[in-house]
Amino acid sequence: MNYRQIQFSEDRAEIDLYQLQNLFNIAAFWAKGRSIEDLGIVIANSDPVISVWNGEQLIGFARANSDGIYRATIWDVVIHPEYQGKGLGIKLVETVLAHPQMQVERVYLMTTHQQAFYEKIGFKTNSTTTMVLYNQPNFSVLGTGEVQLQESLGG
Repeated sequence: MNYRQIQFSEDRAEIDLYQLQNLFNIAAFWAKGRSIEDLGIVIANSDPVISVWNGEQLIGFARANSDGIYRATIWDVVIHPEYQGKGLGIKLVETVLAHPQMQVERVYLMTTHQQAFYEKIGFKTNSTTTMVLYNQPNFSVLGTGEVQLQESLGG
């Protein structure tokens, strides 16, 4: 394997969504079956988005969301199986963490089986903040007018 050809990129426009879909299907049990349309939306709404290339082949991907000051979350870290165990995953996460948007007070991530991998980078287990809302119900959207509170709240 010629590592001189491996490139990291922040240019989300160069990501081939079909290659990304294939990478997820091969290497990410949590992301199998994501649609091309959904992947486009995910990329558009994430910053930073980092891709890893061997020539024209997408071999790695990670994305994050951040408020730029206090909190950020890393998502969808994946390296093609043929390239795993060679330090690319650590370099990918470090590249995400080095991005200016990620210079925050606290960075979160969720992982099912890779705690030891992330501990090598400096992440710590944090069992006190994990909550999740599955299949978000349809909350009513409030308009810009006044909100009437229930009488029991002092209304």
